[in-house]
Amino acid sequence: MSALEESVTPAPETSPPDLIGSGQEGNLRDQVTAYLQRLRNGDMGALPAIAGFIVLSILFTLLSPYFLTERNFANLLTQAATLVMLAMALVFVILLGEIDLSAGVTSGVAMSLFVVLSDPGGLAMNWIVALIVALVAGVIIGLFIGFFVARVGIPSFVVTLGLFLGFQGVQLIIIGNGGLYRIQQAEILAIQNSNLPTWGGWVMLAIMLLVSAGTSYFDRRRRTRAGVPNRTIALVWARLIAIAVAGGVVVALLNQDRGTGFLAVSGVPIVVPITLAILWLGTFVLDRTRFGRYIYAIGGNAEAARRAGVKVIAIKWAAFAVCSTLAVVSGVFSASKVGSVDAAFGRDIVLSGIAAAVVGGVSLFGGRGRLIHAAIGALVIAVITNGLGLLNLPGGVNFLVTGGVLILAATVDALSRRRAGGSLIRQ
Repeated sequence: MSALEESVTPAPETSPPDLIGSGQEGNLRDQVTAYLQRLRNGDMGALPAIAGFIVLSILFTLLSPYFLTERNFANLLTQAATLVMLAMALVFVILLGEIDLSAGVTSGVAMSLFVVLSDPGGLAMNWIVALIVALVAGVIIGLFIGFFVARVGIPSFVVTLGLFLGFQGVQLIIIGNGGLYRIQQAEILAIQNSNLPTWGGWVMLAIMLLVSAGTSYFDRRRRTRAGVPNRTIALVWARLIAIAVAGGVVVALLNQDRGTGFLAVSGVPIVVPITLAILWLGTFVLDRTRFGRYIYAIGGNAEAARRAGVKVIAIKWAAFAVCSTLAVVSGVFSASKVGSVDAAFGRDIVLSGIAAAVVGGVSLFGGRGRLIHAAIGALVIAVITNGLGLLNLPGGVNFLVTGGVLILAATVDALSRRRAGGSLIRQ
């Protein structure tokens, strides 16, 4: 047989650009084995944060009889909502290997515009229009940061540190030195201070299950069409059962009467479904869109991504815009909780947001982490603040413990990356 007649092994077919790779396939045992192997290689994800959350919850439950009560549990969720949202906002730029130190004061500038524009004694603008103006301000600020970072090439630390200082002056100009505006819109105040009806929590849980099942079906169908093996269906059922059980416990607990007087207070706080909706949408963008995959690619190796055809400048620009916009949403949550906006609004929270993302397992080196990791990290920090408050410990202890947890999380991240690099070399 001649050389021309010899069979040639065909090149492997390339997957369509919207295909989601999900790692090693196989049965449930194969998946567990693969997960344990990733842990041994240093890819721990949010596992340390989850373990810390469980340990801290048990500790504070033993130390305080008030920690594991329906009233404190609802209070914990509303306390954490602002930090959860800000941490999720910062994930979009941290995944790029960048940072945004101005996210907190960005929310302060936007909310200052909101209260001044919607003040009944001033311009008396419709609150919805004023809120849109605040969100647009967030987008513009993000694009401004993205221009100097991506186009001009100034390190994001320097740009956002400058804006962190400068925007404090902008807030003073908008609100005035020592000025304070109360939130007078019932709709804004209701976000953090009102609850769904008791049946609303169960409807929320049902929607979560339907969305999770639909997303899983969507992923599996795309992989089937592409001729790529799916993970065992047992994983889908396991996730749905976990959501149903955990969600059912949370909803049942929050539906208990936690009022202190004659007025009954029960139901899931309104801020919870809003946060979950944004969490799902952001996760969908990062996990299932080209934009999200490009963010991970740039964070992993920006030069390799550029050579592969990724428009690095445009992606960074967009990521900073998303970050600043979600930071404004966190400002809405904070204003709803506090009930007012002053010239120092948002000044002190950004470092806690970065700490929450890192504690949750989002790598400051870029390219690794998910929104849910940042949300878990924010819950850990909220548990520390809430539990220490119940024990009547001084505020300094809170800062010491939070700082120690942050250093520990950063150390775990650095060691895991070193271990993962070593395993790659050995392979």
